[in-house]
Amino acid sequence: MKSMILNAYGADAKFEPAELPRPSVKPGHVVLRVAASSVNTVDTMIKGMGKDLPLSPDLPAVLGMDFAGTIEDVGEGVSGFAIGDEVYGCAGGLADLQGALAEYMLADARLIAHKPKSLSMREAAALPLVGITAFEGLKRAGARTGQKVLVHGGAGGVGHLAIQLAKHLGADVYATGRGQTQLDVISGYGATAIDFTTQQVADYVAQHTGGAGFDVIFDAVGGANMSNSFEAAALNGQIASTVALLELDLSPAHFKGLTLHVIFMLIPMLYDHKREDHGAILAKLAEIVDAGALKPLLDEQRFGFDEVGAAYDRLSSGQAMGKVVVDI
Repeated sequence: MKSMILNAYGADAKFEPAELPRPSVKPGHVVLRVAASSVNTVDTMIKGMGKDLPLSPDLPAVLGMDFAGTIEDVGEGVSGFAIGDEVYGCAGGLADLQGALAEYMLADARLIAHKPKSLSMREAAALPLVGITAFEGLKRAGARTGQKVLVHGGAGGVGHLAIQLAKHLGADVYATGRGQTQLDVISGYGATAIDFTTQQVADYVAQHTGGAGFDVIFDAVGGANMSNSFEAAALNGQIASTVALLELDLSPAHFKGLTLHVIFMLIPMLYDHKREDHGAILAKLAEIVDAGALKPLLDEQRFGFDEVGAAYDRLSSGQAMGKVVVDI
């Protein structure tokens, strides 16, 4: 099969075409023909940092976590899937799991679900990692009807889906961004847009919550922004963050009685821990999509299989608006 591989890691490493053996099916798995794969920040981190990240695969490496495609072989013990089914998921591209930047891929059947009928393959490939992350964060934070939910980074890959899912749950949703394009994206999903470059946290907390703070905060920015989440949260509020790689004084969280949920959605793949949860979330997301309540935003630029490097550069540049997708 055709594939695009890395023979080295680093900022200047190049993806190169290579012929690899087509994977054979094994119990509990399916082999699928990949139609599209989207690029996530963690993919670019693996490419740039290599073995400095404990989850990076050995070289030569086939990256690509997210995919949509068509099942060609079904392994022993797999139920609910058949040859010819269109599926999507996040099931490779790290550790010892071959990624989606190849014509064929072996995937654990617990990590996939039937593709939303209303989405194209490209759109479906954009959804798994960010969709699971948004769903898990809101669920763990207990987001529900009647709450005020703040999403930091509302125009980003995770953030724009968190807005839609929080709206689907019945919450009153607010989201931060910068620049008119991002603010328009946020408003387009029915959330109240907040320009964090012109409004201080205390000001928008006062304006939108009467000073009480937000019940749930989904912080898709994280890092140093965590202190802003602490400031914006209500007493006994819930914070879900996708980036907790920092040292931070937790005193503000203590005096407000806050609960912090760290969302690291790669755990099931890395540790074979409750993988069936991801399949169940993907199935639920497909239902929400086909009900018209959720749709991924795709970047305007399209990339072919031989343009993987350019796709990675596009995401790393910070210029992409929406998910970057590679057509396989």
